[in-house]
Amino acid sequence: MKIWSYREGEMPMVHNGPTTYIYSIEGQFIFELESELSNHSFMAKHPDEAHAFFLPMSISKLTDSLYPTYSKGGRFSETLSRVFTDYVYVLSRKYPYWNRTNGADHFFVSCHDWAPLISRIDHHIYDNFMKVLCNANTSEGFKPSRDVSIPEYNLKKFELGPPRLGQPPNQRPVLAFFAGAAHGDIRAKLFKHWKEKDNEVLVFEQLPKNYSYHKIMGETKFCLCPSGSEVASPRVVEAMRQGCVPVLISDYYSIPFEDVLDWTKFSVQIPPSKIPEIKTILKAIPYSKYLTLQKRVMKVSRHFELNRPAKPFDVFHMVLHSVWLRRLNFRLPF
Repeated sequence: MKIWSYREGEMPMVHNGPTTYIYSIEGQFIFELESELSNHSFMAKHPDEAHAFFLPMSISKLTDSLYPTYSKGGRFSETLSRVFTDYVYVLSRKYPYWNRTNGADHFFVSCHDWAPLISRIDHHIYDNFMKVLCNANTSEGFKPSRDVSIPEYNLKKFELGPPRLGQPPNQRPVLAFFAGAAHGDIRAKLFKHWKEKDNEVLVFEQLPKNYSYHKIMGETKFCLCPSGSEVASPRVVEAMRQGCVPVLISDYYSIPFEDVLDWTKFSVQIPPSKIPEIKTILKAIPYSKYLTLQKRVMKVSRHFELNRPAKPFDVFHMVLHSVWLRRLNFRLPF
């Protein structure tokens, strides 16, 4: 597989992205793909060699640059869509690659909540375009057969992940744990039934000062990962890093890398309607099954690791593998 990253565009909106906070995968991916130090064997030396084409535009940086000026007196989604579409038009007029497949072998990567908005105007030109998103919400136009779901990361400066504090399975006294802001209906329901109400299912909106977030994860069997304002949550990756079995609580979420990973083998999925039954459901899981789930979490966690430079089988390679699969499956209608 060979990838060409377009050279067009200028900073801060293109060839740039955040490397911290919950949008960090945008910048990490752009810098990894375009870094001369990475020296990836799949980077094409000329666009004619490429099987897939990368648009190095960050929706987060695009929003930072445009929102203060263009948010007043109109719908910002239209501005966002127009600027991104202008970039596509520049590429399609300068090169033959977009037009020959109607964008089917082109992709971008974004974790920003507003990334799906780029197709609000002139949406027909994005019918085949691969959107690689954290916000993989099928109710908002995400198509698993065309688009790619990626994990969300909440990174601090100069870090690629929190310290590993996971304890062995027999040293995890906490049944379930969640701490986070009250974003969205799912978390509102979670707080209604469980916020500071149980000594086995620990649910907090504000973590007590004497608690360490990642330390508790490392002492917990099942880490609750409810959707917030959007479907994705960085807790999924954080749970795996601490060897905690993730419990996905969401609607309309297309889970990352479902093409090759069977999430039923290393996670628990609970629909939001069953939130009142969380403790009953988790307590009903036999200890032997929990040990199997936890062992598999440790095994698959390497596919969710972020490395710079990237390493085989890590999240960077998993994303490109997902892009490759969709590129192979695409057929132009005649």
